[in-house]
Amino acid sequence: MSECQHVADLPRPETVPLNDTCLECLESGSHHVQLRLCLVCGHVGCCDSSQHRHASQHFRDTGHPVMRTFEEGETWRWCFVDGSIV
Repeated sequence: MSECQHVADLPRPETVPLNDTCLECLESGSHHVQLRLCLVCGHVGCCDSSQHRHASQHFRDTGHPVMRTFEEGETWRWCFVDGSIV
């Protein structure tokens, strides 16, 4: 894992999730594969293995660079800008 400039800019303590599922999937009637948490604002979106890839869309819409897995037992984070685990 590497550090990037975006990790240093994240809110401390970690942002609180805005919900416990991908609301975009819920609203459209689709199902998520796994969930991701935006570490800037708390948005919860579905992963890129899901049909609509709402976590990545959230990054494209907002520019919020770092998310983490929102799956129990996992702790990794991803920086969309740097394209790496951080």
